[in-house]
Parts: sequence; C-alpha cells; structure tokens
Amino acid sequence: MEKIRIEYYGHSCFKVTYGCDSALFDPYETDSVPGINLPAGIETDLVYCSHEHGDHNAKHLIAEKEPGSDPFKAEFITVPHDEAGGTLRGMNRITVLHAGQARIVHMGDIGRIPTDEEYAKLKGADIVMIPVGGHYTIDASQAAAILSVIQPKLSILMHFRKGNRGYGVIADINDVRKSFSCLEELDESVIEFAESEIPERIITLEPLQ
Repeated sequence: MEKIRIEYYGHSCFKVTYGCDSALFDPYETDSVPGINLPAGIETDLVYCSHEHGDHNAKHLIAEKEPGSDPFKAEFITVPHDEAGGTLRGMNRITVLHAGQARIVHMGDIGRIPTDEEYAKLKGADIVMIPVGGHYTIDASQAAAILSVIQPKLSILMHFRKGNRGYGVIADINDVRKSFSCLEELDESVIEFAESEIPERIITLEPLQ
C-alpha cells in the first residue's frame, strides 16, 4: 500500500501526493488572501482549480508537469458558489480524486447544501476538504451537516480566518470550533498516512509558508 501525503498552503490550497503522483488544489494569487502567500517553487503533476476567482485559480504560479494521463482519475461535480443557483458568484467545481482505494474530495467554494444526487456521488469518501467560513461559502454548521451525511474518515477544514490569516468577513476558527466538538487544530502543515490507515479525525493544518 502507498502512503497519502497532504500538505496545506493556506486558504483552500492543498497538495496531495500518492506514490510518485501529486495534485494541487486551488492555488491563490499573491496578496489575494490576507496574511498568507504561496511559497515559490511549488511543483506538482496536476493542478485543479474549483473556480475562476483569484484566490483559487493561480495555476500560473505552479510548476505543473506536461499534460498526460490523470493517475487520480479525477471526477467533477459542478455546484453553485452561492445559495442563489450561482447567480451571485458563479459556479464551483467539487473534485473527487482516486488514490489507490481511497477517495479524496476537495469541495472548493461550495455555497449550499448538496442535493440528494450530489450526495450520492460524495457519500463514503475517505477524505474531505471542506470550507467552513461562511459568507462566500457554506458555514461551519452547514459543513458539519454535510460531513454527517458523507461520513468521511478524515475531514480537513479550510477557508476560515485564524489570527491575521483570512478574510475578515469569514468566520474565525474560534467560532468554527463551536460546530466541531472533536476538532483538532494541528501545528503541522503536513499529514501523512498509509492508504489503508486513514485516520478518523476532524482537523485543521497550519499553512506552509
């Protein structure tokens, strides 16, 4: 069994590595997110952007390898970025990766509770990265409700404010915590585990800067 490695760069940006293959989610433009900036020189095989806003689509800042076959066999679910069918902020793409037997979901900037049809595609995912800050996305209570339906082993919260990091209009981690009694705020920027030993936890990571 291969290991799964997840690195966090802040906001909604993660790098997932499985064996020799890697994928990066939602890189953000320089100075687009208060308190953080992407480190220079990030390399990856593939880049997935959930939508075209500057804090999620800075693909040009990443050293991406030549296009080829997708080892993660990515699947996509298009959902609104808001509660008004996308009329306020457009659409958002949920990405589902396959890392061996594990299913990894990045929810992007989902703006509403999934439909039954969308839930059917998400249920049983092993790892879910989900926004919790509200205002631009679902809030923490909505995220908790979604996770209770999907029931992943590992949930990683994203798109929140902590100290001087993140937008002032989104929820602070202290408010987010009220919806997640078992939340573990890790000091690490990286979590790694065997494909067959995915931890059953709800966590946040510290941005790698």
